[in-house]
Amino acid sequence: MGCRVSIIIPALNEAATLGRTLRCLSILEPPAWELLVVDGGSHDETVAIAKAAAVPVVISQQKGRSVQMNLGAEMATGDVLCFLHADTLVPDDLVAIVDRALADPAIAAGGFISIMTGVTTTRWEFALLNVLKTYLMPMVLRPYEYSKGFRLLFGDQVIFCRRWDFRACGGFDPTMPIMEEADLCLKLMNYGRICQVNRTVQSSDRRVAKWGVLKAIVIYLSIGILWGIGVSPTFLKRFYAEIR
Repeated sequence: MGCRVSIIIPALNEAATLGRTLRCLSILEPPAWELLVVDGGSHDETVAIAKAAAVPVVISQQKGRSVQMNLGAEMATGDVLCFLHADTLVPDDLVAIVDRALADPAIAAGGFISIMTGVTTTRWEFALLNVLKTYLMPMVLRPYEYSKGFRLLFGDQVIFCRRWDFRACGGFDPTMPIMEEADLCLKLMNYGRICQVNRTVQSSDRRVAKWGVLKAIVIYLSIGILWGIGVSPTFLKRFYAEIR
């Protein structure tokens, strides 16, 4: 029997994307152990869409991805936690992929290759950017940790880890408004290597569409580099406004 995967989706005003994501999850083979949508106070149809799809909804009294994902992890009953953004589509064999990756006890956590797409385009330049962020950035900024298996994963890469490791390391830092996934990867390094599986997930390009390609590249790279040299995530958040 494979691992029991709990998929946790933090959401805030995600009515435009959540329905498609939940339809994608409804055809997983094998299926996930459970799905949980953790809502941070949506004013649109997010909660109604989740309930219509018969997906349990947890209402968080405080908004913020870190807080919402921690709450989902606390409620989850599976062996493995998989954190999925509401605008991200996954392969239908997601559970099998996660199971194979974590079958290696030396692996503490993993994520996917993120491909950013829009209505009329695929943002291939950002697929390359993600490779740089995952491998090159930790190699340059955290060389010792990189040599021990540190890879820098972000939320659109669908991060997964064992539930007991997540709880043992303290989970996401609720005080971090941004870069909480990178911080989690560093903490999970105490339990094994961080890996990127050789499969893709598809995320929305809504930020790039709003900002423009050049501005988005500068923002993404700058935030990663500045975090790596110790700049406060609270300061960095001002450059990463919510886009819905």
